[in-house]
Amino acid sequence: MIVDFEEIPDWGKLWVFPSSRKFYPQEIPELKQQIETFLNNWNSGTDVLKASYQIKYNRFIIITVDDSEIKLSIEAHDSLSEFIQNLEKKYNLILLDKINVCYKQGEFVQYKDLIAFKKMIKSKGVSQKTIVFNNMITAKEELKNNWEINIMDSYLSHFFK
Repeated sequence: MIVDFEEIPDWGKLWVFPSSRKFYPQEIPELKQQIETFLNNWNSGTDVLKASYQIKYNRFIIITVDDSEIKLSIEAHDSLSEFIQNLEKKYNLILLDKINVCYKQGEFVQYKDLIAFKKMIKSKGVSQKTIVFNNMITAKEELKNNWEINIMDSYLSHFFK
């Protein structure tokens, strides 16, 4: 069941799915409808889950769930993964690869595979002031302070040494 994003407690489970490309404007209404249909029917065993989502920068699908009273079953995790894989196929994009790098270039969000990004670091295409997205966060509270971070506060910092 979908609830307002703010109703999910800060410790709620969260997933960030970075897209390999920006969502096209004409895709967004249908994409939202599919996410809402999934979340309204998502459950853990016989328990209905309280969940919410956001689409950020037309590039990230963020899903969060209140798991304080209802533990997420393996089947619930599997159905989320299957749903995301179906979106990947339908829209011909990558959502489950969290190793590739999303970063800000001015007001735009870019997506590069790790090898290309390392080359950008060497060629000074990005600097130690670059903002990157930590798509490995797992709790809603981390979205506020640990998602958009300076590259030097990320695992990518060691490429500058």
